[in-house]
Amino acid sequence: MPTENPEEKLLATNVQVIDPGPASVLAPGHTYDSVTDKIAGTVFLKWKNTPKGWIIGALISFAIVNVLLYAVSVLFLKGVGIWGINIPIGWGFAIINFVWWIGIGHAGTLISAILFLLKQDWRTSINRFAEAMTLFAVACAAMFPILHLGRPWLFYWLMPYPSSMWLWPQPRSPLEWDVFAVSTYGTVSLVFWYVGLIPDLATMRDSAPKLWMQRMYGVLALGWRGSIKHWHRYNKAYLLLAGLSTPLVLSVHTIVSFDFAISVIPGWHTTIFPPYFVAGAIYSGFAMVLTLIIPLRSWYKMQDIITMRHIEASAKVMLGTGLIVAYGYTQEAFFAWYSGDPYESFMYWNRMTGPYGFTYLLLILCNIAIPQALWSGKVRRNVPLVWCISIVVNIGMWLERFVIVVVSLTRDFLPSQWGTYIPTGWDIATYVGTLGFFVMCMFLFVRLLPAISIFEEREVVHHGGHGHVEPAYEP
Repeated sequence: MPTENPEEKLLATNVQVIDPGPASVLAPGHTYDSVTDKIAGTVFLKWKNTPKGWIIGALISFAIVNVLLYAVSVLFLKGVGIWGINIPIGWGFAIINFVWWIGIGHAGTLISAILFLLKQDWRTSINRFAEAMTLFAVACAAMFPILHLGRPWLFYWLMPYPSSMWLWPQPRSPLEWDVFAVSTYGTVSLVFWYVGLIPDLATMRDSAPKLWMQRMYGVLALGWRGSIKHWHRYNKAYLLLAGLSTPLVLSVHTIVSFDFAISVIPGWHTTIFPPYFVAGAIYSGFAMVLTLIIPLRSWYKMQDIITMRHIEASAKVMLGTGLIVAYGYTQEAFFAWYSGDPYESFMYWNRMTGPYGFTYLLLILCNIAIPQALWSGKVRRNVPLVWCISIVVNIGMWLERFVIVVVSLTRDFLPSQWGTYIPTGWDIATYVGTLGFFVMCMFLFVRLLPAISIFEEREVVHHGGHGHVEPAYEP
């Protein structure tokens, strides 16, 4: 039985927290116990002490989830005709949002797996949060292709199950590859996230103030006792999963890009799509990490654990991947000119000056122009400004998918096949509903499980990774 309540410890040290700056991944003065109490205390807080920002955000997201349930119910009753899709725009909001959500999920695997293999210490305070974000983003992404089928209850036909009707998936279709890629990515990400949680679940079990909490976390900890054998097996499993997850970061969005790249439609048929899509996925993923992690560190006074080092490093990654995306835009323009193909040239001119030209201008503004401010160290260390830029990037990356999908389909080879796409209220309600579902899952995760890796923060304390800065606390 624990002798002290972690909530009482947290409230007893509720002093003004000073961010140690970009030199440190953890503020000085922390010990093993203080790190544990700080992170576990956010879970064990009584509901009356829960930050108001969390309560308001959770209630709003729950209300939006009900909008999703209503929109999906109407969709099941009436069919996909309630959406704005038509001929020739058979792909609309559903595929736009599918690609956008899959991209957001990439940051979690990159932070957890690739930065772990590269031994980047600044990942420690945000990797757990990013991994959870990956799972919830993949869940949101998986909704759209299934709902887009028209008969979503038959989605299992896409699986290679022993069918007595001799209905087999088409292995030459990239849409079929999506099923395997996304399901594999989601499964590996779930296992990777849960394996990383096991030592912390044992810590929560040993620190929980109530018996039912001790039993719940004890079951989830799978009998973890922190022995040498346990740590040896854990390190081996975590390293193997990190190695397995790394190629998935590249393969999943590459396969998603094949949905477009193997077609003959102008604006889609290009070899630059795979690396261009991967860079865009990481770009939007890090933007979403910053969008969510900045309010979290403020509500729970985590500035001494999620320091400016994490925010500035994430902003630099976002800037770097944004430059790759900008290079992709310039190459699209170059290919349209250099190919000499009148259809490709018309496609690019139509993007800029056609009926949806305003979306392309907003795309350039959000994804290229505004993020260039991150070259300035003062901007990267201005937390509210970085938060605003991350939201702008998320909007811009959604617009990018809109331009690729809709604008390319509205103007085909023959003018007689041209059409217009206008999303209906049901399109918008379904999309906004998935945003609410995603945010609600994040709120529940932060409240029920340690959103920051406790044992990895202890390793930072052990290795003295604080940096030489002024004291972290001020009375």
